[in-house]
Amino acid sequence: MTPDQLLTTTRAVRRRLDLTRPVDLGTVKDCLRIALQAPSGGNEQPWRWIVVTDPAQRAAVGRWHTLAWQEHFLPRRDAYPPADVESAGHLARHIADVPVLVIPCLELKSGALPQGSQASLWGSLLPAAWSYMLAARARGLGTAWTTAHLAYEREVAEVLGLPDNVRQGALIPTAHVLGTGFRPARRRAVEEVLYLDRWS
Repeated sequence: MTPDQLLTTTRAVRRRLDLTRPVDLGTVKDCLRIALQAPSGGNEQPWRWIVVTDPAQRAAVGRWHTLAWQEHFLPRRDAYPPADVESAGHLARHIADVPVLVIPCLELKSGALPQGSQASLWGSLLPAAWSYMLAARARGLGTAWTTAHLAYEREVAEVLGLPDNVRQGALIPTAHVLGTGFRPARRRAVEEVLYLDRWS
């Protein structure tokens, strides 16, 4: 794939994750090595990565994700396109069956998030997480970005044995994909979202 193809066809894969085929841990580590090349504020590299492959651990994390989806997403389902609701529901029902769950985290000096803008804080994690997802796509794996479980971040931290100063940023299910037909998504035209010099 060219860089443009990779960037425009890396989709949130939920229904097309292959739940029966194991994922090689070495491949996941290769993707993480690439992710670690992402920029981070002050080059502090505060990211930490929890890779969950044990079935019991996946089930425990999955229970909290599914509960969060049922309690927080489903009541607002009318705000989303039906296809997205169906796709997210499929993932919520099967997340424990996804062979690898990757949870990017930040290790902070204390567990408290700073007051005010957190852009620089999360800006030190999100580019690395996206790099992981792009690297996975380049290797034939599918991923999806989800944060539903963060409604129960403390409970999931307990499942994972995270110290108090580690905060989770996302949950990235990772698996081989069913089919190959990934294409660019429908998006607004750049002219609809671009402002030059001033918001006007």
